[in-house]
Amino acid sequence: MTQAINLNRDLGFARIAAAVPQLRVADVDYNVDALLDLVKKAGAAGVQVLAFPEMCITGYTIQDLVQQQALLVKAQQGLQNIVEASSAHNMLIIVGLPLAVDQKLFNCAALVCSGQILGIVPKTYIPSYKEFYENRWFSSAEDACSDTCHLNGKSIPFGSNILVSLLGLPTAIIGVEVCEDLWVPLAPHEYQALAGATVLINISASNDILGKSDWRRTMAISESGRCAAALCYVSAGTCESSNDIVFGGHTLIAENGTLLKESPRLQREQPLVIADIDIDRLAHDRLQLNSFRQSPSHIKPFRVFEANCGSPSAAVLHRDIDPHPFVPGDPARRAEHCHDIFSMQVASLAKKLNGSKLQRIVIGVSGGLDSTLALLAAAKTMDYLGLPRTNIYAHTLPCFGTTSRTKNNAVSLCKALDVNIRTVDITKTCEAHMHDLGHNGDEDIVFENIQARYRTELLFNRANELNGILLGTGDLTETALGWCTFAGDHMSHYHVNVSVPKTLVRYLIRWVADEELAGTPAQKVLYDVLDTPISPELKRPVKGKIAQMSEDIIGPVELADFYLYPFVRLGARPGKILFLANEARKRKLFEGKYTLEDLHRWLLNFIKRFFANQFKRTCMPEGPKVGSVSLSPRGDWRMPSDAEAALWMEDLEQMYSRLR
Repeated sequence: MTQAINLNRDLGFARIAAAVPQLRVADVDYNVDALLDLVKKAGAAGVQVLAFPEMCITGYTIQDLVQQQALLVKAQQGLQNIVEASSAHNMLIIVGLPLAVDQKLFNCAALVCSGQILGIVPKTYIPSYKEFYENRWFSSAEDACSDTCHLNGKSIPFGSNILVSLLGLPTAIIGVEVCEDLWVPLAPHEYQALAGATVLINISASNDILGKSDWRRTMAISESGRCAAALCYVSAGTCESSNDIVFGGHTLIAENGTLLKESPRLQREQPLVIADIDIDRLAHDRLQLNSFRQSPSHIKPFRVFEANCGSPSAAVLHRDIDPHPFVPGDPARRAEHCHDIFSMQVASLAKKLNGSKLQRIVIGVSGGLDSTLALLAAAKTMDYLGLPRTNIYAHTLPCFGTTSRTKNNAVSLCKALDVNIRTVDITKTCEAHMHDLGHNGDEDIVFENIQARYRTELLFNRANELNGILLGTGDLTETALGWCTFAGDHMSHYHVNVSVPKTLVRYLIRWVADEELAGTPAQKVLYDVLDTPISPELKRPVKGKIAQMSEDIIGPVELADFYLYPFVRLGARPGKILFLANEARKRKLFEGKYTLEDLHRWLLNFIKRFFANQFKRTCMPEGPKVGSVSLSPRGDWRMPSDAEAALWMEDLEQMYSRLR
């Protein structure tokens, strides 16, 4: 039976939400009731941090009424009602209200949790331009005389230097600012992030005009990326006064440069927007970004208070899962990615040729995906350099495992691209080698590697003969899994595909076929290459068909890439990766059909192969980095080749036993 998975402890997520209540301007009792209804809904959903709009207890558009004692006293009473009600919820509640402190009026965010006020954060930047006139009423946080205020007989921390950490997930640190604070060059949330805040909350009453929502969205996404944080933005809704302006209730939640959730605007009924923030991912990125740790010396110290916000079950995950993290789901964005990657491959290969003062390329073509992509990049590079494509010397080297389909596709593609093609049957040479070894011809690892190594030897020698470079063909997925022969196809002068994952190789070839070679004989060949099973063809065919399927050994490539991305890019624990893979399976997001047992088996296989094959990556040739995941030993990935994988396998098994 599946055991409950803890959102914080087991997965490193924090559940945050934003809500836009239906309020009445200056009707505090009504507004508090509306807020508390949403608090109950959020509590039922396991929300840990809930943000409401600026001045939501009174309404933002009260104008001069904000200076009325009756309203100010009532606002404090309304806040106290929320504080008392919060005792029933393990949740950090952020509400906006006007507050008089030291004979000055401040536009504030109150941080409420479990029956107490943890702190009051006043607004720093006070807008008084165009439709805004807040200087008439409010002082800036910079003008505060005290770092505490008194409410209902209690001393409460007061100031813009307040952060809140979540009990049980210490890297989940909440920073809060108010509206205009987001829009300025040196925003309070930037200092909060440098002080450790991983979740940045902006409660706002930004009105809606044409184009403003686009700018808010851009800011939320870009600021979350710049700060390596999550950013939650919530704004006042349509129930505010519309005397001269209109409010749309725009709500956005972004994480490290990616928009997670967004509400519809200008709707009377506003949904409760919930997102599970990957705190572990944010903490990992900050550990990697050493420049992020170089904080300016003038950063003022922050006060950090702890909030017991519970730890909800992950039975429902409020987060989209990308089953193919290397491949954009949007066709237009995917085409843009393909264009950029192909262009980077061409530009880097051109520089390699120019730098080496060479003009010829030698390449082995098999009729498979990887060598096809490398050949396409080589052909485009010759065009880029103004050199004839006949400077490419392609070789197809059939042996024991070669089928007529792949061989014919290799030859046909080379002819269609106007490159040199030479067929050299290496069967007799490999047989002679086995004879020298005293090998009986059984299909074991020696049988396979003899073919792969001799092909590489022949191609290296051919490159020497022609005064050219040998172009490698292996991709990122195969590099991670060690699915190559050491000192065989593992080696070349330059690996043009080395950081392109297998799931993206297919799309790149299809993009070239449709965009670069549409209507040519090469396009038809490329379509057949795309339909050919993935295989190194190192075992004898069965009735003329490919007998050795790569995915039967290394696993489905879509799973391999799903595991590879979070493992390398995010430093994610295997147990968490398995949980997310299982969520994707339950949501039917994968192209293949898998059981939990399949996911576990192939993730275990991934871990074993990744650790066992570091020795190949340590000495692999140069190649262009085209994405955020690379395994170059000179750039992105360094690890000892004799490291133990036991710790990672143990983490995987613990989660697997809980999910079963």
